[in-house]
Amino acid sequence: MKKVLLVDDEILIRETIRDTIQWEQEGFIYCGDASDGEVALPMIEQYQPDILITDIKMPFMDGLELSSFVRRNSPDIKIVILSGHGDFEYARTALRLGVEEYCTKPISSADLLQTLRQVSDKIDAARLEKLEIEQLKLEEKKQTGLSQSKLLNDLCSGFITTSEAVHLSSKLNLNLLSRYYVVVTADFRKLAPSDSAPDGISEDMKQAEHLLNLKLEGNNHLVFKRSKTECVWILKYESQEQIKQALETVQQVQNQSMEHLSYSISVGIGSVQDRMQGIHVSFLEAMEDMHWRRLSRQNRHAMLESRNGSFEQSLFLDRAKFVEFLKIGSPAHADTFIHSFASTLQHTEWHSSLIGYYILNDLTLEVFRSARDSYPNIANFDMTLQELQKTIELIRTLDESRTYLIRLAEQYWQWRSEASDKHGDMLIKVKKYIHEHYDKDYFSLQDAADHVNLSSGHLSKVFSQENGQTFIEYLTQTRIRKAMELLQTTQAKSYEIAFLVGYNDAHYFSNLFKRVTGMTTREFRKSGQLSKDLPASEREEHKGFVSYS
Repeated sequence: MKKVLLVDDEILIRETIRDTIQWEQEGFIYCGDASDGEVALPMIEQYQPDILITDIKMPFMDGLELSSFVRRNSPDIKIVILSGHGDFEYARTALRLGVEEYCTKPISSADLLQTLRQVSDKIDAARLEKLEIEQLKLEEKKQTGLSQSKLLNDLCSGFITTSEAVHLSSKLNLNLLSRYYVVVTADFRKLAPSDSAPDGISEDMKQAEHLLNLKLEGNNHLVFKRSKTECVWILKYESQEQIKQALETVQQVQNQSMEHLSYSISVGIGSVQDRMQGIHVSFLEAMEDMHWRRLSRQNRHAMLESRNGSFEQSLFLDRAKFVEFLKIGSPAHADTFIHSFASTLQHTEWHSSLIGYYILNDLTLEVFRSARDSYPNIANFDMTLQELQKTIELIRTLDESRTYLIRLAEQYWQWRSEASDKHGDMLIKVKKYIHEHYDKDYFSLQDAADHVNLSSGHLSKVFSQENGQTFIEYLTQTRIRKAMELLQTTQAKSYEIAFLVGYNDAHYFSNLFKRVTGMTTREFRKSGQLSKDLPASEREEHKGFVSYS
């Protein structure tokens, strides 16, 4: 229903209009009436009418002055002028003020009601239009948010090149350029196994997620939701000192979350990178870090439950001390160190309690997390962990626990020895496979991973770390380089060359070629020579994207 307020200095007219129209039956609410504009002002403020009916000639404040005031301060109120004056100047002034209707007296109740219905229809149309505009703006904002999240997700996942990321981010008015980058991931979930499926995030976990968002808010942080329980932040700063301060804040959140036992906040931190292409590597490292922290937290929660809620930090072995020995110690000193280190386990109840399992499993998870950080190219990682956890289950004496710790140390040193190889043979095989199949438009990271019997995630991480560029960037480099050769050595059309180097979209190929080389295909063909390097301007703009060798 629309609210109506009447202003007229003639009481008879006010009473006639008020009493001859069945207001509610006609879809209106009669708020009241006033004898002049000055009296009407507080009523307008109080009732906020949708329609104002006002006479023109009134004492103190006439209808035109009142209309002018209402138009400035309450533009949504529709104004209907009632006037006994037929002077054209009055009508013109009223129209200039934006009144909806200008009616001359006398006017019948039926005519006035018809006018009110017309004005009511205009109000409905205006409100509908406003709602549609707001919905469009909301949808546009939502789509922009989705586009930004997809861009950041693709960048972290290594699905797009640096050049493409810069190009797409400019369309979204998103500033990706910075001197240093580091990725932080966080997983928010309940600890109990029965509650691990994220059907919904409890309110306290939402508050924890919001708190971390607040600590990481600002122009230096880009965030997107990777899943219902996982958030990813890309931190970008101009100095390593700024990066260090930001990561200290993140670490504080990680440490504080140890106090919450009904749910977990597992925070993962990747390495600091000085190129945009390194975001992918930092992301993979952060995800690995987050994974092992979550396993460790679940293990400690299980230990807490086994002790009926009694939690003593001294029950656990000194993880930092053990890992430090693995990094700087040697097998010759293993027996002596571990004999002393494991002395705290002498009172452990191996037969009647699972406490020994949780203590050793906690240390094992920390060793694995440290090994993953130091030697990221380890294969069969999860399988080795499962084998060691089965061994822990069989331990029943202090001597057996010491034997296990020696085996754990030997496993770490074996990884350290194997890491020197750096997967050289495997990467040579992958690159050879790329050069043999780059011309297939369906060729992907998964194809290469299947060829060398690795997971796509593991291959992507190894490839990026060992080559200084992502898999997709190397593939793009190979394709563009071959396109450059074909442009200089054949008369093939641009769209034909696009197809020959693995692109089924000639328009996309042309845009990509120009972004990478700084020239269109036609300009490059006219240049008359096959340069082994990209133009200097392109190298500076997308540092590290492509360097031919």
